[in-house]
This record gives sequence, C-alpha cells and structure tokens, in this order.
Amino acid sequence: MLVCPECAHEWSPTAPSATETARVYKDANGNVLADGDTVTVIKDLKLRGGSGVVKQGTKVKNIRLVDEDHDIDCKIEGFGPMKLKSEYVKKQA
Repeated sequence: MLVCPECAHEWSPTAPSATETARVYKDANGNVLADGDTVTVIKDLKLRGGSGVVKQGTKVKNIRLVDEDHDIDCKIEGFGPMKLKSEYVKKQA
C-alpha cells in the first residue's frame, strides 16, 4: 500500500485508477456494444447539412466505438461515413 504524506490516503499501486477503466457502451435496450457489432437504427435520423434521412430499421454493419459525443463510427450504405449515438441503435442478435 502507498500512503499520501499530506492526507494519509492509502491506495494500492496495482489497482486500476478511475482514468484507466474502460467505458462501457450500451444500446437503447441496455445491451453492451463492441467493435465490429451489427446494429439497427431505431429512429429516423435527419442528416445535418443535407436533405437525407437515415430511416428506422437501417442495418449498420461493423461499427467502431469511439470516446466522443457521437460514440459510434460507421459507414452506412448509400450515405457513407457517419457518426451515430448509441442511444439511437439496437444490437442485432
């Protein structure tokens, strides 16, 4: 155990710190998402800067999770590269 000389706080040098713990990404139903998963859009999503809409039920394959506001990087057929929020998708079984 290590001890802080100023406040006497004790900690283990082998224990993971709060900054080292991995973020858990969950879909709209609470299922844990992982890189490479296939998800389905659960709500029509309007595209900014264009007149297109990603329709409900659109399947998105091979997602990549990133630590940003929009936490899913993906390519949607017919739209190209896009970022989505995990709260608007559900994981395929």
